[in-house]
Amino acid sequence: MTKNPVPIGHIGDYEIKQLKIFKVVADCGGFSAAETELNVSRSTISIHISNLESRLNLILCRRGRSGFALTEEGTVVYEATVKLLGELDDFRNTINHLDIQPSGSLTVLFSDNISLDTRAKMPEVIRKFAKIAKEVYLTAEVARMTEIERKVLQEEADIGFIPFHRELDGLEYEHIYTDICYLYASKDNPLAKLDKNELSDEVINGFPVAYAGIKTQERLNSHLAKMNLKATAYNYESRMALVLSSRFIGYLPENYAKPYVDSGQLVPIAPKERYYYLEIMAITKKTNSINKVRSLFVKTMRDFYRELHE
Repeated sequence: MTKNPVPIGHIGDYEIKQLKIFKVVADCGGFSAAETELNVSRSTISIHISNLESRLNLILCRRGRSGFALTEEGTVVYEATVKLLGELDDFRNTINHLDIQPSGSLTVLFSDNISLDTRAKMPEVIRKFAKIAKEVYLTAEVARMTEIERKVLQEEADIGFIPFHRELDGLEYEHIYTDICYLYASKDNPLAKLDKNELSDEVINGFPVAYAGIKTQERLNSHLAKMNLKATAYNYESRMALVLSSRFIGYLPENYAKPYVDSGQLVPIAPKERYYYLEIMAITKKTNSINKVRSLFVKTMRDFYRELHE
C-alpha cells in the first residue's frame, strides 16, 4: 500500500459528496453501472473520482478495458467511507429522534388551584405536551409560591406557576392570566348583614381576617396593614373554609369564589374599595444550559395560548 504523505485536513460537504459517489461506484462495480444509480453521466462520475483521488493523493481504483477494481488504498478508503457515512446517519437519526421523542422528566409546580383554573387551560396544555413527549415522566405538585421559586432556582423543578409578588434576578416570568381578588364574608357573618352605609373602614378592619401569611401585592399590603389579622391560611381551599365558618373574612380570587357567591354562601364586602389584581405567572430559571424537555413544555404552552387567542 502506498502511504499518503500529505495530511488531508478538513473534510467538508464537498468531500463527503465525492465519497458518496465513490461508494456508489464501488457498490455498482464500475462507472457504467453507477450512471443509472446516480443519474449522472459517466464523464461526470469520472471527474468526481479523479478530484477525490487528487484530494486524497491516492489511487482509489483501476478502470479500463480490463474492468473496474479497487486498489488496496481504495479498499481502505471504501471501508472508511462506509463507516463515516454510517456514523453521519446515526448522528442525524439521534438528533431527529430527540425532536420527535424527547425523554427524561419534567417537574411542574403549581400554587393553589392554578392547575385547574379554566383560564390556564392546564389540562389541555398537558394533554398536548404528553402527546408529543410520550417518554417524559411528569411530576406535578402543589406548593407554596416561595417554595416554588426556590425549587425552580435550585433546578429541583423545571417550571412553576405562581401569583406574581416579586421579581427575582434568576427567574424568567411569563404572564398567564390576571385575577381580581375581593374581600369576602360568609352569608352568616355579621358584616354580610350590614347595609353598605354601615360598612365603614373601622368596622371592616376590626373583624378577624384570614390571610395567606405573606404579603403579595402592594394594594393588598396596604389593606392588610390596617386589618385585624387573626388566622393564616395560605391555600385558597383552607382560607375558604375559614371564611365559610363565618368567624373570619378573607381575600379570594373572584373566579375561585364565584360558585360560592352564586349559591349565596359568600358575599363580597365593599367590592368597590376592597379589591386588588393578581397576575399569574409561569416561572423558569434563567440559564444558558439546554433543557430540551422544559423548552418543549414552554413552547407547547405558548403555542397553545397563541392558537387559543387567534
